[in-house]
Amino acid sequence: MNAADYYGLDELRRACAGFVQCCINVDTVCALLASAERYIQYKCTKSLVQKVLEFVDEHGNEVLNLGSFTLLPQHVVRLILARDELRADEFTKFQAALMWGKKYCDSNPNTALKDVIGNFLEYIQFHKIPANVLMREVHPLGLVPYSIIMNALAYQADPTSVDPAKLSPNRVRRSGQGRSMSVQSSLDPYGSNTTLSSSGSSEMLQKESKASKTSKESLAVVNRVEVWHSTSMSLVQFAPGSSVYIVYRHAEEFLHSVLATMV
Repeated sequence: MNAADYYGLDELRRACAGFVQCCINVDTVCALLASAERYIQYKCTKSLVQKVLEFVDEHGNEVLNLGSFTLLPQHVVRLILARDELRADEFTKFQAALMWGKKYCDSNPNTALKDVIGNFLEYIQFHKIPANVLMREVHPLGLVPYSIIMNALAYQADPTSVDPAKLSPNRVRRSGQGRSMSVQSSLDPYGSNTTLSSSGSSEMLQKESKASKTSKESLAVVNRVEVWHSTSMSLVQFAPGSSVYIVYRHAEEFLHSVLATMV
């Protein structure tokens, strides 16, 4: 297809493009994305990738549950999870990131799963995951910072109690970094310069800030505990079976688990 385009064989190029587009389905989509990266500098490949991504958007939940999804490069996974058009629920996105992370750690045993998952958290809106799922499926894994889960639970109980910017804290932080992923790059729509192994200077900054980040996170949790304790009496306003009551109960359970780890 790219050769036909290079030599001006328009009829052959259209025939090749039509054939490839007919081959786009749930079984081939990940293989197409992985192989297309080798030829991404060509115009026809970029057009094909756009078609594939549109297919992924339409079949989000199916694609994210594919075993072949774990074979995609990290920057492709990030691109897919970051797409606003992606039709997939947030818990499925988290499970896809977790599945990809486990696969990566199998091949890189010296890498912590929590560090790998951290590369995808900014693309998951945890406040849209039901409270019972957060508490039973996500929190016990110990991969998501307390502050993110706490903000998600607080938002579900009272949306006005949480600054919307805090629901995806990493998105703001990453937008200020020099090496950000550019989905619109004319050379590489994947933003392939974004890899799991960041630059040396970035790694150094991460190490230097790790201790302070942990202490700040603990302080934020303590402050949130105080807020929840001060508002816990409001539970009497709701029926035991109401959604708000259930969210408050999950938040209380979460706070007890957090305090237990801080003692």
